[in-house]
Amino acid sequence: MDENEITDTDDQALRSFLPTSFGKQSKKTNVQAQIEQSKRNVAPEPKKLVAAGYDSDSEEGKKDTGSSDDNGDSSDEDEDEDDEFPVSHEMKLKTHESAVTTITLDASGARMVTGSKDCSLKFHDFSSMTPTTIRAFKSVDPAATKLKSNAEAHPIYQASFSPLSSNQILVITASPQAKVFSRDGELQCEFAKGDMYLRDMNNTKGHVSEVTSGAWHPTNRDLCVTAGTDSTLRIWDVNNKRAQRDVIVHKSQLPGSGGRTRMTAVSWGSPMQGGPNVLVAAAYDGSLVMWSGEGPYSRPAGVIRDAHEKDTWTGGLDISADGRLIITRGGDDTIKLWDTRKFKAPVNTVSHKSTSLEFPTSNIRFSPNSSSVLVGSETGHLHILNPATLRPELVTPITPGSPLVTVLWHERLNQIITGSANAEAHVLYNPNTSTSGAKMVMSKAPKKRHVDDDPSLTMDLSQGISNDAIVTPGGILTGSGQPSTSFAARHPQLGLTASGKSRDPRRPHIPATTPFSKNAPDARHIRDSIPLSSMRDEDPREALLRYADKAKNDPLFTNAWKTTQPKTLYADLSDEDEEGGPEAKKIKR
Repeated sequence: MDENEITDTDDQALRSFLPTSFGKQSKKTNVQAQIEQSKRNVAPEPKKLVAAGYDSDSEEGKKDTGSSDDNGDSSDEDEDEDDEFPVSHEMKLKTHESAVTTITLDASGARMVTGSKDCSLKFHDFSSMTPTTIRAFKSVDPAATKLKSNAEAHPIYQASFSPLSSNQILVITASPQAKVFSRDGELQCEFAKGDMYLRDMNNTKGHVSEVTSGAWHPTNRDLCVTAGTDSTLRIWDVNNKRAQRDVIVHKSQLPGSGGRTRMTAVSWGSPMQGGPNVLVAAAYDGSLVMWSGEGPYSRPAGVIRDAHEKDTWTGGLDISADGRLIITRGGDDTIKLWDTRKFKAPVNTVSHKSTSLEFPTSNIRFSPNSSSVLVGSETGHLHILNPATLRPELVTPITPGSPLVTVLWHERLNQIITGSANAEAHVLYNPNTSTSGAKMVMSKAPKKRHVDDDPSLTMDLSQGISNDAIVTPGGILTGSGQPSTSFAARHPQLGLTASGKSRDPRRPHIPATTPFSKNAPDARHIRDSIPLSSMRDEDPREALLRYADKAKNDPLFTNAWKTTQPKTLYADLSDEDEEGGPEAKKIKR
């Protein structure tokens, strides 16, 4: 082999080692491969009525299970269902430590807030996430606010963005006071608490017991309503947190209840599609009450006393987009559909296992166009029901074995968000029909791993630095690599000179810190610059006696009576009077 061949071989190795260009390089990401990785492994289970707990006869069961004798038409129907419901892909978030009880998104779908039984709110921003950094950017404890820094923590019942303002979040906790937060987690207002010793609930300025649910006004961004266990609904103005604007007292007719019951859920219907503006609430006595959304609230527009069984928690309540249909999920293991135009009996009823005993905030929601109904189950399945028949059009597992607590279908993103009892939140989407949200996150380039991403190689400074984390230069370490605190305690002057200076020439001398920074203030400077500063060293009695002769010879206030003022004469007391003292006067009765 000659020298030219050796030189060419070395040049090729050097060229392969060196970069081809300098400067910022464009990231090349296989978006399609990343989206395929987020595809759900478990295929949807369409229309399993018997396993889902729905009552149906054999003919409907055969029809709804999708069994057909046609020539391969079932596969085409499954493809149509995948396009109709955005459940083909998913993004999982594990940012809580306990069950996720509520989920809300702003109107644009850019920010998502989740609440949990771990008493915290988690704020997520889809624009800042990548496939490898799916996490919350902020955690807020609603109880530890600037108003009550040492307040007791409460589980989160509900959090909902205002449909008209993306900067207001109504937060309902297991306390008598509801709060409004900004989209950045800052407390904007905390509504007042009522006087629990007042019997008439119309005279209290707020709830006197736990708040269970809340909702925003559909057309007024300043109004919201809260439902409490004090048998009242209270309408609030966010600009006046000292007292509610209106009070609605629900009178229970159950014997032995004293006319009171717990309000379990509330919803405010939207008239955006031409329907009526209605306010609907469910109570623990099994009743379902409807008022006109704009008032007056002195008398309800409709009452159904036995909508669900008494002493059962009806936590799921929602109104359709046109304001004509009401869906309820009761604690009596039933789902019922109601019509506001004929508010007397349910339009349809199906059996569905309830999870309200363990999770009172288990909800039920209409889809954005009210063409479907979403509800979770105790088995961890998502049920998409037909609102006309309340039969499942799609049943798909989300967290098998763990109850599905809350569901939400966002209109702009066309994505379904679920929260489960195992502290997981899932964002279901379809890459063909969904926009932004989880689809945008999965289309980004993964973030390069950094040393800060490994918690074992970094230090958590959120709680400060402990004494064990401070390593003194030149100190003695134990066998585990930790500094020996006992040795430092036995030798506090090690490494210091007799005057207290460090023997290490690289360490500067730090003077002793005193309240006056070692040197006392200049007495002359204080005497010259501060008037009457010398009085602090004087005896106040001697200072007053100095003016005694002047006050006697030239009185200031009694000078007009100087010539006519009689001379004060004091009687001389004998020794006996001094010992016994003057006789006490008799008290006249």
